[in-house]
Amino acid sequence: MPVKSLRQLLTGEDIIQLVIRLGLLALLVIWTFLIIRPFVPILAWSAVLAVAFYPAFSSLAKLLGGRPRTAAAILTLITLGIVIGPATWLGLSAVEGVKELARQLGTGDLALQSAPEQIKSWPIIGPTLYELWEQAYSNIRAVLREVAPYLQPLAGPLLSLAGDASVGTLQFLVSVFVAGFLFPHGPRLVEAGRGFLFRIVPEQSEHFLELAGATIRAVAQGVIGVAIVQALLAGVGFKLASVPSAGLLAFIVLLLSIVQIGAFLVLLPVIIWIWTAKDITTALLLTVFLVLVGFIDTMLKPLVMGRGLNTPTIVIFVGVIGGTLAHGIVGLFIGPIILSVAWELAAAWIRTDQAEAKAKGET
Repeated sequence: MPVKSLRQLLTGEDIIQLVIRLGLLALLVIWTFLIIRPFVPILAWSAVLAVAFYPAFSSLAKLLGGRPRTAAAILTLITLGIVIGPATWLGLSAVEGVKELARQLGTGDLALQSAPEQIKSWPIIGPTLYELWEQAYSNIRAVLREVAPYLQPLAGPLLSLAGDASVGTLQFLVSVFVAGFLFPHGPRLVEAGRGFLFRIVPEQSEHFLELAGATIRAVAQGVIGVAIVQALLAGVGFKLASVPSAGLLAFIVLLLSIVQIGAFLVLLPVIIWIWTAKDITTALLLTVFLVLVGFIDTMLKPLVMGRGLNTPTIVIFVGVIGGTLAHGIVGLFIGPIILSVAWELAAAWIRTDQAEAKAKGET
């Protein structure tokens, strides 16, 4: 007896009911997504924080005699202290710097620092450095006068970014609280993730789960975490030196560190400025401090990223840009992490398929 097709088995009424049910299910899915969409960055960053700090939470819980809720509360308070304290101070300083830059772009009057006369008295390099600074100052001013009308449209997006900073700070605070609630439920969430991956890639679910966790911890600690520490310390140094737009410069250090360009692109000009504006003792102490800050990433990254992670720099860069455009300030941090996880999982999937194809070819 021939097997009838689905279309033959279903009547017209059945098809209509199926279409209605699928339509209602699609409507429910879309509506649910629209409702939770504002919370996606918060939930994503909470998950990242929970995964990144889970080893510390687990150790603290054992140290407290198996008290996960107490450990979660202590870790949450410590993280809140960091976010509310130095991170907020740095963020507010950066916002003021961005507003000032936006004002200068809007008026077409970008302020530049001409070469201080003290440089001429420096031995050996003083006169040459003074001449180079003066030439650069004159040329840059001339260029800025020409391009100023084209830069003015950037004032609006910069002000929008500064206004988004307050929302981003609130999102950070909420994310820390949510991560604190996730810590005690870590094993159950891992099991849920393992079950989800098993339905998609049954043979590689365990490997992919471990790879995703390792990637999140490596990028969150080795890229984002080190960049935040470096930017905070750089901001402290800039404030101690009374550098103009210290918060904005520290924020630029943060960006350069995340995209793996390096902080010295900002630190070297600041060090030169310090030697022109401060006495020798102060300048020497600040220089030593800022040079050490510049090498923090070199010292810390091997300790937290020694897990064989090979995510290309361009992936992190695209994650920073795309995450910021999609989710504002919070996206600056979750963008490179999410994209790095996607890259590593895709690369692992391709390697697995290639290995299976090669094994079949040999047999």
